[in-house]
Amino acid sequence: MKIISINAGSSSLKFSLFDMTDESVIASGVFERIGIDGSSYTIKVGKEKTKEIVKLENHIDAVNILLDKLTSMNIIKSLDEIVGVGHRVVQGKDIFDKTVLVDDEVMEKLESIKHFAPLHNPANMEGIRAFQKALPNVPMTVVFDTAFHQTMDETSYIYPVPYEWYTKYGIRKYGAHGTSHRYIAQTISELYGKENLNIISCHIGNGASLAAIKNGKCIDTSMGFTPLAGVMMGTRSGDIDPSILPPVMEKEGKDINQIMDDLNKHSGVLGVSGISSDMRDIEDGVKAGNKDAIRAYKKYVRRIVEYIAQYYVLLGGADVIVFTAGVGENCDILREDVCDYLACLGVKLDLEENKKRGDINKISSDDSKIDVYVVPTDEELMIARDTLNLIER
Repeated sequence: MKIISINAGSSSLKFSLFDMTDESVIASGVFERIGIDGSSYTIKVGKEKTKEIVKLENHIDAVNILLDKLTSMNIIKSLDEIVGVGHRVVQGKDIFDKTVLVDDEVMEKLESIKHFAPLHNPANMEGIRAFQKALPNVPMTVVFDTAFHQTMDETSYIYPVPYEWYTKYGIRKYGAHGTSHRYIAQTISELYGKENLNIISCHIGNGASLAAIKNGKCIDTSMGFTPLAGVMMGTRSGDIDPSILPPVMEKEGKDINQIMDDLNKHSGVLGVSGISSDMRDIEDGVKAGNKDAIRAYKKYVRRIVEYIAQYYVLLGGADVIVFTAGVGENCDILREDVCDYLACLGVKLDLEENKKRGDINKISSDDSKIDVYVVPTDEELMIARDTLNLIER
């Protein structure tokens, strides 16, 4: 049972090919600079990587080369082995609250909401169309970043702005990283053998979001109408006072599109430090005593702590706090500093366990009032699982 998980960007296409009999990754890779000079692909099988410069005019070229390489490199014997393709789509609005099989109606609905994620959804749809053309008889699914957050109630997702903005234009909190947060919820529930848990899931990467999860369902999340809201991130500002924008626009001579570009691409850790958006560089700067790195790092930690504290109260206490994604999984100093703030809640770390990397790991001490875990996230596996479940019905 071979299933491909696809994440198509505007100029890229990432894939993972799974053998669903044991959920192992057979191959993975990325096609980059699609439609741009210098395009290439990288395919990884086991520890071996193959990289080649190729001309990629569009996503159809990428898909055709991918499928050709899967057979010519003897990764699979025949394309007939592929029983399903799962596609990541960023924004499902409040139309989609779960993974769905692709059909004409689904594509029409995606077309109608693509302006809610103009940088992502059209590219995601290009990937779907390319695979439909190459594998017309293979079932396709769409897995939405926003679907897991559709269990939020109105108190959580409505903004304190004129209500008609929501009824007329769909302005509300949608969240993101839902597939990752759902993976965390399922993994922790399986680990504890029960669903009635209060979990604070911290997906901390270059983009970052937290989710308050009660009994397996999201009741609030930090990202909002777009992924710009919430905690401070690599290049995104997170929550700010919007009244700062008009005077900056006036002084800088910038329009709204330029200022939004600043908030999305030149703010956050990069903006505050002036050094880098990469937490590894910031960590090195902190160790070297660089005041700019220290300033950005402290603000970064504080914003994460504020959301954890908020969700602790909203949940009425927490059973488990989970760190995941690139920074959450790999930066032990960040986890330690965040948890130092949470000592007032009874959080205690096992400092030796906190330094370990790899698999699922409990990093809290035995006398901690809240369990703290590091769980490597696997959105691609969630996509493959959803796809298998739907095509087996």
